[in-house]
Amino acid sequence: MAELATIARPYAEALFRVAESGDLAGWSTFVGELAQVARLPEVETVASSPKVSRQQVVDLLLAAVKSPPLAQGNDQAKNFLGMLVENHRLSLLPEIAVQFDELKNAREGAADAHIVSAFPLEGEQLNDLVASLERKFQRKLKPIVDVDQSLIGGVRVTVGDEVLDTSVRARLARMQTALTA
Repeated sequence: MAELATIARPYAEALFRVAESGDLAGWSTFVGELAQVARLPEVETVASSPKVSRQQVVDLLLAAVKSPPLAQGNDQAKNFLGMLVENHRLSLLPEIAVQFDELKNAREGAADAHIVSAFPLEGEQLNDLVASLERKFQRKLKPIVDVDQSLIGGVRVTVGDEVLDTSVRARLARMQTALTA
């Protein structure tokens, strides 16, 4: 998938430069919603149909997005989407959204933290965990929590390319490696 990331990078960076002068959070929401719509097989079918004009595809995508400030009457949003449709790059939208969020997080000094736990984490327990992880990773974290009962206990945290695995399953695997070595 490195190829998709490489192709999507200039689009994400260009969009980010446009968004910096306005509502960065709004643009992030807009791009995320566009990515979700672009993933739909029906949209791909309509976008690749020779019977549908490029402008109709742009209008369809903008109508499907719920971010009214950007979707309605924003020439920059229409131009960006028109360029993607014209260059047959709608399939890049999910990767563009990911890279856009990475640029946004870097500007804000934040990062997404994918937390996988053996049990559901909520409320104060999650807040305490995020606070301790923010001290460890030395940046503001935005938690995304999933449950995987196969961990047995503990958590596995991924922030960017760093992984902190304190799960019971990981500890057992380390013990097995040590005992068989």
